Amino acid sequence: MLQVLANIDTNLTYTCGDIGIKFSGMLPYVVSMAITIIKIVVPILLIIFGMMDLAKAVMAQKEDEIKKGQQTFIKRIIAAVIVFFVITIVQMIVSFISNDNDDITSCFNCFVNGKNCTVDNSGAKIDF
Repeated sequence: MLQVLANIDTNLTYTCGDIGIKFSGMLPYVVSMAITIIKIVVPILLIIFGMMDLAKAVMAQKEDEIKKGQQTFIKRIIAAVIVFFVITIVQMIVSFISNDNDDITSCFNCFVNGKNCTVDNSGAKIDF
């Protein structure tokens, strides 16, 4: 990751599609990296915290706390699944709304997936 950061030129200007929206520096890369981290780290943390709650309840050996721990664990697993799939759901909604408009899709892909970012200075497409 540090090597990718070192290779990104902060003086470049990125363009989203042909609509002319321009972004300078590392903004598209930082947004796509943050979304990737959220998609991976948040569900893992939710599951770990849920397992810790359930383990505490089992160690207490009280039926009430075990049931409460199970409910908390199930809620955290559901939250983890929602967090993981929310980006996919948003991508599907954007693709339906955009009506195959390449400008909107390429701009969205540039920020969310780090793909199809066009560099203004050279016109080349890059993937982070």
